[in-house]
Amino acid sequence: MKIDWIAAAIAYLLGSIPFGYLLVRTFQKQDIRKTGSGNIGATNVLRSGSRWLGILTLLLDVAKGFFAVVIARHLAAGADAITTESIGALFAVIGHVFPIWLGGKGGKGVATALGVFLALAPLAALASVAVFIAATLLTRYVSLASILAAASFPVWVWMADRLLRMQYGHGPIFLASTLLVPAVILIKHHKNVQRLLNGTEYRFGSKAKVSSAA
Repeated sequence: MKIDWIAAAIAYLLGSIPFGYLLVRTFQKQDIRKTGSGNIGATNVLRSGSRWLGILTLLLDVAKGFFAVVIARHLAAGADAITTESIGALFAVIGHVFPIWLGGKGGKGVATALGVFLALAPLAALASVAVFIAATLLTRYVSLASILAAASFPVWVWMADRLLRMQYGHGPIFLASTLLVPAVILIKHHKNVQRLLNGTEYRFGSKAKVSSAA
């Protein structure tokens, strides 16, 4: 139990590093929260006008999620490692969405979720990536692609377990992580859903607009 709390704390602190905010502040002297959607994630960093900063944000957000699970795995170092890994996965995403450094106002957790699930359930994660890519190419709505990818992830985990016999893990904590993380992502996209319904959502490749908070 003590190991689980340590894993949760490390994962939260690692997940809460706001790479998008730090990179844009460092290299462009801007507050990414005042650009485009106001989000600190890779898509909005791309929208700020710097492709390489957007790509770097994506890679770092994925990496912090991945290593949060890897660290939890090494801390557990036992037969019940999947529980500790699942706790690490959940708290890494919580850290990104509610970072202590930005007053609890973080990103939507998509890239960090990809990182944790690449470590926790890699084949299912890659299947979700395929859904994301297909939806983005077809619609150019990154938000819609993120929603569909997140919603499909529990299905891929179930299919990998039942059809391919790839038992990533069992137990209530593992199940909770595979359901709660996508749920957090879906909830964080509620404004995007409203804009999609209104026909005002940003399309990938559109120019940034300075928000009213600027």
